[in-house]
Amino acid sequence: MDVDAYVAAHNADWLRLEQLINRGRRLTGVEADELVELYQRTATHLSVVRSSSPDPELVGRLSSLVARGRAAVAGAHAPMWRDVTRFVTVSFPAAAYRMRWWWLGNAVLGNLLALALAIWVVHSPHVQSSIGTPNEIRDLVEHDFANYYTEHSAASFAFQVWTNNAWVSAIALIFGILLGIPTVYVLLMNQINLGVTGGLMFAYGKGDVFFGLILPHGLLELTAVYLACAGGLKLGWTVVDPGRRRRGQALAEEGRAAISIAIGLVGVLLVSGLIEGFVTGWVHVTWLRIAIGVVAETAFLGYVIVLGRRATRQGETGDAELRPDLVPVAG
Repeated sequence: MDVDAYVAAHNADWLRLEQLINRGRRLTGVEADELVELYQRTATHLSVVRSSSPDPELVGRLSSLVARGRAAVAGAHAPMWRDVTRFVTVSFPAAAYRMRWWWLGNAVLGNLLALALAIWVVHSPHVQSSIGTPNEIRDLVEHDFANYYTEHSAASFAFQVWTNNAWVSAIALIFGILLGIPTVYVLLMNQINLGVTGGLMFAYGKGDVFFGLILPHGLLELTAVYLACAGGLKLGWTVVDPGRRRRGQALAEEGRAAISIAIGLVGVLLVSGLIEGFVTGWVHVTWLRIAIGVVAETAFLGYVIVLGRRATRQGETGDAELRPDLVPVAG
């Protein structure tokens, strides 16, 4: 094959392909069709050159052009850091912000229940005796409650509470599809434990110790649990009332949003676990412990409100559906 003649015959196509590639996403539909056709034609030219006259310089030029053309036609995969950045700044806060009323409802009702239980325990010696013997309760309020945060090394304890809370939150979220019944159970058990323990501590004059040890990590941890329960209850309600969407479509969309919440809460609960492991039992200045918890809680709520509101106004729901890359075509 006469390489010079072959180049002269097809060089215009190659130059045009390179020009279209360089335009990137600014192509019209007609130009996109032309790009696809020229890419396929150039790939054929490369095959012919390789088999008939393997000129190294020409093969290198066409190989580079075909590779760039393939990326332009098929779409280059976005780097993973972009996916992670988008999840952190868009998907998770959008999903959390969209659940804000379910989330707030869980927090209000759950804390009212815990408060009612605590008051009942404080004012009812009969209830206290049904929970444990006076010696058992005294051991709890005098030693066991505080020692719980220091009986293991900070690192192992932080990892333990992180994995446990992540597991509980995952159950509340995923099994919400069973009409939200397991989610309600998780929320009730969490609040009953909180209310009963708080009631016993106050009944024996240790209310300051209770809040001093619960608030540093509990603010963020409970907020995460309430959000997980919100996602589970929303998923369960979607089974009952999918709205104007088909039930299958609604469940798929809400399920993907729930997964966004589940993944995001892994990070949130990691922070609360680190606070519980390294701050709650080891920082001995009460106001400093609580201040750390308040800062973490304020930062998380501000993050969800600011980024979540912005994302939802742009139409984001936290639905992480993967859609194929599409190239515009004419007609």
